[in-house]
Amino acid sequence: MFEMFFPDDTVESTYDIDFEKLYEDGYRGILFDIDNTLVEHGKPADARALKLFERLKNIGYECCLISNNKEQRVASFNEKIGVHMIFKANKPFEKGYLLGMEKMQTNAENTLFVGDQLFTDVWGAKRIGIRNILVKPIDKREEIQIVLKRYLERIVLKEYEKKGRKR
Repeated sequence: MFEMFFPDDTVESTYDIDFEKLYEDGYRGILFDIDNTLVEHGKPADARALKLFERLKNIGYECCLISNNKEQRVASFNEKIGVHMIFKANKPFEKGYLLGMEKMQTNAENTLFVGDQLFTDVWGAKRIGIRNILVKPIDKREEIQIVLKRYLERIVLKEYEKKGRKR
């Protein structure tokens, strides 16, 4: 029952992902959640994020920020990053993911999704067949609606681990 929420991969941090290896494996586009995936919730792009996107561009990736946040939040984060962006994406619904791939000119087979939430990020990517990587949230302090989702996520992740997968 919980399998539809199981991530394809889990990593401690976005900044620990071996993007070079994934490029060698044929991936060409990356969809990124922003808050608690790249930076703490509501924070601007920091030096680490800027360095990551410079690295990704040098590797050859197309990147797109995909967020349920409003345009101002996504645009202000993207100001120095300079990649494609989707705001009010309504994750886990498919439209935002598909629009992101359209902007990057990629498809489900050569696109990755990186995010910190099971019920929006991972589930949405799985619904359209995009390989997804779940990262641990950067900041433990979160809005109440996310805290409630995290409680449910722990239940799913326990099942994930029972199936022999590591978190």
